[in-house]
Amino acid sequence: MSTAPTVAVIVGSLRKGSYSRALATALAGLAAPGLNLRIVEIGDLPHYNPDLDEAPPAAWTRFRAEVKSADAVLFVTPEYNRSVPGVLKNAIDVGSRPYGSSVWDGKPGAVVSQSPGALGGFGSNHHLRQSLVFLNVPTLQQPEAYISGTASLFDDQGKVAKEDTAKFLKTFLGAFQGWVERHVRAPAEPA
Repeated sequence: MSTAPTVAVIVGSLRKGSYSRALATALAGLAAPGLNLRIVEIGDLPHYNPDLDEAPPAAWTRFRAEVKSADAVLFVTPEYNRSVPGVLKNAIDVGSRPYGSSVWDGKPGAVVSQSPGALGGFGSNHHLRQSLVFLNVPTLQQPEAYISGTASLFDDQGKVAKEDTAKFLKTFLGAFQGWVERHVRAPAEPA
């Protein structure tokens, strides 16, 4: 590819001071120049309702356009009750409709889950992957990213304070970059 692929980062938490948002921001700072990570906001999306498909809300149109224009997607999510937050599921549904017009189709993706606890959002990570299979999002399998202890992960500047975690996240991003590059093809040169 001649330019760095653009990655739509979908953050599954709306909370002020969200660890998921802090992690997404830190990932953008750790990414090599070969990836351009940008957060796509989901907090203003009305609940998906098929009755609105003929005249979609402006927030749906904005969201769909931002995801569609990206080369890849990266989900950064907490775990709520062993699954993904409702706001994230709603964003997935909004992007997948109307049927046959999914903005997710074929985009390479990855999942990073996080938790202040010890499991690192394992349940949400795997529930999200189930939806991504149906949406035809080829999802990075290894390395898996379950980030635990996020309440003490960041320093005062929002950077990852734990050296071993920062090293792992760079490894993860390197693998994701390779995944994206294998799945996103540059347009053929005219003959």
